[in-house]
Amino acid sequence: MNRWSRGIGLLAALALAACSPKPDGAVPTAAAGGVLRIYNWSDYIDPALLAEFTKETGIKVTYDTFDSNEVLETKVLQGDTGYDVVVPSNHNLPRYITAKAVLPLDKAQLPGLANLSPDTLAHMSAFDPGGAYAVPYMQGTIGIGYNEAAVAKRLPGVKIDSWAVVFDPANLAKLKDCGVYFLDASEDMYAVTLNYLGKDSNSKIPADYGAATALLLKARPFVRKFHSSEYIEALANGDICVAVGYSGDILQAKARAEEARTGVKIAYAVPKEGSQVWFDVFAIPKDAPNPAAAHKFIAFMLRPEIIARASNFTRYANANAAATPMVGAAIRDDPNVYPTPELSKRLFVTTTKDQPLLRDVNRQWTKVLTGR
Repeated sequence: MNRWSRGIGLLAALALAACSPKPDGAVPTAAAGGVLRIYNWSDYIDPALLAEFTKETGIKVTYDTFDSNEVLETKVLQGDTGYDVVVPSNHNLPRYITAKAVLPLDKAQLPGLANLSPDTLAHMSAFDPGGAYAVPYMQGTIGIGYNEAAVAKRLPGVKIDSWAVVFDPANLAKLKDCGVYFLDASEDMYAVTLNYLGKDSNSKIPADYGAATALLLKARPFVRKFHSSEYIEALANGDICVAVGYSGDILQAKARAEEARTGVKIAYAVPKEGSQVWFDVFAIPKDAPNPAAAHKFIAFMLRPEIIARASNFTRYANANAAATPMVGAAIRDDPNVYPTPELSKRLFVTTTKDQPLLRDVNRQWTKVLTGR
């Protein structure tokens, strides 16, 4: 995962480097320039890279954004997306493949595949055997982002190293006044909740999700909002004090607060009980108007010097082993970005769910969102 509102800088860059024509039935050719339509998590690439891609290839870029895998999956599985590249998370990908909603990759057009991390490819093998349909982009974790001073004032002496900080109503009641956000991402939130309850984070047992729902409903009265994008600015501005969110998002909030010199100090913690590590991937919808341009873009992003710049912007670890030395030291050496072996032992990968279980989980998530 993960995962935010589109920024003014991105819009400005794309105003210069892109246009937004509607598909007209004709497939643009990469050789003639054409248009590349990307559907991605927002703030998930340095906009300067999109402008550079256009300058290098003559292919204009249209860049639209979403803030949850559920929104993306609905669009992709319904078909007629109008996009050439989409960026789902690992646990969603098998459903795309089963539904034949994505195209097999032409690996002859992707020479940079050799740069990918063997460890990441091993993780991905369960979701996309042989890497036939997707190329790993970034990876991160789910954890707790918090305003150090605001939380210390309300939970004096409490170390922010446990999911109990955000799942125990006694703690949440003390944090309610300064603002708590949870992700609006059912599969991610259930995975970490199940793990906190000592259950299998990939449980196939509906009753386990019922127990997780009961816990989340107890927390619900103290959660100001469920959203998968707004917490970045809210944390950075000091409008909230705690968010369950994605690692890079929270580190972006930290950087923005530091740049603004507001005195807000943001920290990120992967709870001691463990958490989810996720992988976002590039995939090409089956109805992509310009699959040739999609391959050119993925090949561009596989270049170590390019993907390193993307990591420096997003503050997420990329899957390109050859790029790691090129990533800024402050990011490369941060265990919240590139987990240490000790931290990695506490991380788990979520698997895909079959449709009946997914429908049940989504119904239960609706109960959590509505509080009833």
